[in-house]
Amino acid sequence: MTGTEGQRKLWSGSFILAILTQFFIATVFYLLVTTMALYAVEQFSAAESAAGLASSIFVLGALAARIFAGKYLDFIGRRKLLLISLVAYVIAGALYIPADSLGLLMGIRLVHGMAFGAASTAVSASVVGLIPLRRRAEGMGYFGISATLAAAIGPFLALLLADTVGYTALFAVSTGASAAALVLALLLRLPERVPSEREQQEKWRMRLTDVLDPAALPIALVMFLAGVAYSSVMSFLSTYATSLDLVAAGSIFFLVYAAAVLISRLFIGRIHDRRTDNTVVYPILAVFAVGLLVLGLAQDTWALLAAAVLIGIGFGGLMPSGQTIAVTNAPEHRIGIATSTFFLMLDAGCGLGPLLLGLLIPLTGYHGMYLLMAGLAVVTMGLYFLLHGRHRGRRSRLVAPDQDTAPA
Repeated sequence: MTGTEGQRKLWSGSFILAILTQFFIATVFYLLVTTMALYAVEQFSAAESAAGLASSIFVLGALAARIFAGKYLDFIGRRKLLLISLVAYVIAGALYIPADSLGLLMGIRLVHGMAFGAASTAVSASVVGLIPLRRRAEGMGYFGISATLAAAIGPFLALLLADTVGYTALFAVSTGASAAALVLALLLRLPERVPSEREQQEKWRMRLTDVLDPAALPIALVMFLAGVAYSSVMSFLSTYATSLDLVAAGSIFFLVYAAAVLISRLFIGRIHDRRTDNTVVYPILAVFAVGLLVLGLAQDTWALLAAAVLIGIGFGGLMPSGQTIAVTNAPEHRIGIATSTFFLMLDAGCGLGPLLLGLLIPLTGYHGMYLLMAGLAVVTMGLYFLLHGRHRGRRSRLVAPDQDTAPA
């Protein structure tokens, strides 16, 4: 470890700016994904399938952008890619207001999703270089709080704005959040890396390994299954709570979830840095499975909120731990591709999950679907063991305990 690395503090100005930038980027996503299907129905009389596509096409755009953002992050420049993406993010966000057809709305959603995918990949890959190596899992946990808060605030604010002042105001707030991310990014200084001569020679090559990093792929596949399981909560919780006559509990579910994530981030990352991958990942996957089981068996408010706590600790803890494993296993010059690989698989799971589960619910009902997702979380534990846990999951901490002890 270099002397600079040993002296670097976690809570630098750039690290805080990166967290705030990612918070506003993610808030825009949650503001719109919550209401877009309903907006398409009310504004353009879209059929249910078209309304669902209006919501999910954003994720398809993000997936496409992540493929290229990971590959060309260091060729374009990390800060430059972030700023270009955020300019597009602001412009696309503003275009929702004058959009006067369903086709135009779809096109805007696709471009908006691409800007989101590029921007979030740029900041998520670059923030790794702002975190001291010995505190990587802890730092990634704190960075992930930005998305957690956005997931709690965004849907609540979206429904409030849509119901009280209308969609034009919602789109204006969304555009304002995009602009806030851009302003913060202008102040943000990210660590840059100059591609090697060999990388320059292979710049335009697009093989599978230029899209998916082999070192990050095992944990990314684990996140794919976990994303499918979590999508059952993200997409169907409100409808499920209504079917149980627990609308009030359903309305605060994600606030409780976010609180549990925030609390868990105070200690899970620290444990991960000081112990091993397996010490953290097996317990949080088990807690995630139990949370889905409790959700599937829920009949009252307390059970529903208990599930929110358990899922918050489980899935909320898995996100930064998984990303830490992905970028730690990858060589430095492939951190961008490793980050892209991680989020590609996670986004794919969260995006495909609702489509698959929508076909499953008529056969199993909501209770049965959540019980099956609890089983899927157990299967995810088995996949983790096969792909990572039995091989490198028991490796020692990243650095010796007496290094990098500068206070935050």
